[in-house]
Amino acid sequence: MRSPQGFHNGESPSPHNRIPTPHFHNTVTLRKLKRFNSLILVFRVTAFTFSLASSVFMVTNSRGSGSPHWFDYDAFRFVFAANAIVALYSLFEMGVSVWEISTGSTLFPEILQVWFDFGHDQVFAYLLLSADSAGTAFAKTLRGTPTCTDSNSFCVQSDISVALGFAGFLFIGLSSLLSGFRVVCFIINGSRFHL
Repeated sequence: MRSPQGFHNGESPSPHNRIPTPHFHNTVTLRKLKRFNSLILVFRVTAFTFSLASSVFMVTNSRGSGSPHWFDYDAFRFVFAANAIVALYSLFEMGVSVWEISTGSTLFPEILQVWFDFGHDQVFAYLLLSADSAGTAFAKTLRGTPTCTDSNSFCVQSDISVALGFAGFLFIGLSSLLSGFRVVCFIINGSRFHL
């Protein structure tokens, strides 16, 4: 392999010995990229917060031995499990976002990171939507039964948990839109950045 100094002496580089040049970004572009990555981080933190709150509300929704328990109902177990999974995923993605903001590079190779983020955002957004829809339908059905007339706080706390899960879905959906934008940029430009 020829030395890079040979290129300065008038030699033409062969196509097999090219040195990859890094992408050049000026300070305005770097600020825009940092702002874009910070926006993704805000959405991930918010999705984490709502999903964790939904899980906590559901898991603490038991008043005693005579009252109903959330784990007695499949729909509420699904709501808890989906929100707990999304909270863990969002926690991981928050770490990845902080890594990307602080170092300027992705944790995994760029192509893997872009598709990993987009694919998992999609899967977990649909998981949350499905779980919270099942929880909403079951909570509505439960309204007409003696369970809600005898223990109204159980039904109210279940409704709050489902509503928090829908808020988590909203923010993981917004994260999914931004990660989808990064996939499109990667396909068009060969980089996750649109600039």
